[in-house]
Amino acid sequence: MTHRTVGHAPPAAPPPGLPDDRHTRVTTPTPTCPVEITLAALHGRWTTLVVRELLRQEPLNYSALATCLPALSDKVLSDRLTQLVSAGVVQKHRTAGWPPTVTYRLTPHGRQLGPVLQALWDWGADAPAQQATPSRPRHDSPDSP
Repeated sequence: MTHRTVGHAPPAAPPPGLPDDRHTRVTTPTPTCPVEITLAALHGRWTTLVVRELLRQEPLNYSALATCLPALSDKVLSDRLTQLVSAGVVQKHRTAGWPPTVTYRLTPHGRQLGPVLQALWDWGADAPAQQATPSRPRHDSPDSP
């Protein structure tokens, strides 16, 4: 029988669901954490719905996106598209001509958000009803966008 001494125990495996990565051991949020990067890219109300529409059909121009999300104001749609382009989730393509056309499509990296959004949907669908707050209505309620 061998005696285990401090410092010689085998490293503990991460808990189920956590990757074996140095970011799982931080004690404060860091901008280099992959989860924080993902949450920053999807930050803001309506962002996930804009990504959803681009997952359904692309490329889409501004008017088509606005038609898909009629309760979304032009300012917020413009802000969300700018945010998603800056985050590398969406690519903006301008075509010369009169009038010039601008279309939006997901980048390959942005397409990887499909399963992420599905996982968020599944988790939210299984959450107890009291977790849905009035300030952020669930997407499946009749009065939510």
